[in-house]
Amino acid sequence: MLNNKTVAVVVPCYNEETQIGMVIETMPDFVDRIVIINDNSTDRTAEVVKEYIAKDQSAKIAIGNILNKVKPNRYNRANMVVQNLQKEESKFYMPSEVYNTSELDRIVLVNHLQNSGKGAGVSTGYKWAKDHGIDCTATMDGDGQMDPEELESLCLPIVDGGVDYVKGNRLIHRSALLVIPKVRYLGNSILSILTKLASGYWRVSDTQTGYAAMSNKALNSIRLYEIYKSYGYPNDVLVKLNIAFCTIKEVEIKPVYDIGEQSKMKIFKVIPTVSWLLLKSFFKRLWYKYLFRDFHPLFILYHLSFFIGLVLIPVAIRIIKDLISGTTLTYQILTIFVFLFISFFQFLLFAMWMDIQDNERLQK
Repeated sequence: MLNNKTVAVVVPCYNEETQIGMVIETMPDFVDRIVIINDNSTDRTAEVVKEYIAKDQSAKIAIGNILNKVKPNRYNRANMVVQNLQKEESKFYMPSEVYNTSELDRIVLVNHLQNSGKGAGVSTGYKWAKDHGIDCTATMDGDGQMDPEELESLCLPIVDGGVDYVKGNRLIHRSALLVIPKVRYLGNSILSILTKLASGYWRVSDTQTGYAAMSNKALNSIRLYEIYKSYGYPNDVLVKLNIAFCTIKEVEIKPVYDIGEQSKMKIFKVIPTVSWLLLKSFFKRLWYKYLFRDFHPLFILYHLSFFIGLVLIPVAIRIIKDLISGTTLTYQILTIFVFLFISFFQFLLFAMWMDIQDNERLQK
């Protein structure tokens, strides 16, 4: 426990038989549960974890399942509805089996019955933590690329400061340009910019890191089974948290490479797929947060800018064609283009400014 609050660490892994032992052995003592999600590995990952479970001698701390804890009465029908939904939503997660027979085991092994992706593993782990009422749930990769000594700095703002989500940031570390591979640094920076716009958290960067911690409130604020199932899941989580009005904080962490890990991420495949995810997530955030949940004028300004931008495209194409063919541009077409361009730019700028101002309250 950390300051009398329960802490669990979700470790999604796939074919990490050589690395998972290091992750388990270096886990800080304040971590009450190490929830390892084995994503149907084809190597000995599950067997290695089982060996660690068998020889684990750590103190046994009881953490019971909180389902069926709500007592029916005339005042808590809403809580009963939520509890029933929490039971029924199990069918939306990836099929899995919990290896452990004892609720007292510190190391918990959950085996996916089919390979489902890193994000799917995280959502399964988050569900386990939510069902057991964990106060602070962190995520660490199974390849050992995250320094366990930095875990406390991620968890403290949640257990002490009431922050909903804390994520690490490697890009602000002074060694970032020297340690992070150049292609990954560039790809991470591009996706960070797009994530700012899509998520509404305008001060975040290093959006691709999976080293983060989430409060129990945040776990219960989003639909965990809808988390993007592949490597874009940290971006998707940020959008979902913003729609739920959750607060966020970043802490500096160091980049860790060349410790035996074997990256399974294909950066040139991830960038286009995550970019498409962020485009869809941006419009989802606008409609859910700024129309259905709490109307804001920026909803109108954003959409006016998009509409004018669409009208501007054929006008720009007409001008380009005239320039290529040598046709003299008319005063009317130039006036229309200038008017549309200025209007598009102003509406977009004011919408982004309002978006930044509205979300300042959520960043700590």
